[in-house]
Amino acid sequence: MGFLNKLLNEPETEQMNEAEYLEIDESDSPNHGKFMIRVETLSDFSDTSIIQEYVRNGDIVWVKIKPLKEKDITELKRAVDRLRKTCIAINGDVAGVDEDYIVLTPNGVSIHRR
Repeated sequence: MGFLNKLLNEPETEQMNEAEYLEIDESDSPNHGKFMIRVETLSDFSDTSIIQEYVRNGDIVWVKIKPLKEKDITELKRAVDRLRKTCIAINGDVAGVDEDYIVLTPNGVSIHRR
């Protein structure tokens, strides 16, 4: 604001000179505001274990489901259901993106939907 006031020849008030600070408690977030985004491929039902572990550890996981979809649709449904239940258990979020991807998020991260 100071630069704009000088251009407009307006006097600066004391309120504009005082800086306001907000103290943030970093102990609320175990990741301190940082999230790892991982890209994984779901080619077999057994791949769900490592994806679950990543989400439980606080990572955002972008999962390509097309290989398992082309291989066995029943296994895909089982795998996605398992991952969905994991997200529900940790208060995370899960959403399908297109027909070939899903995104899993940990607690504290939500997915915007239209």
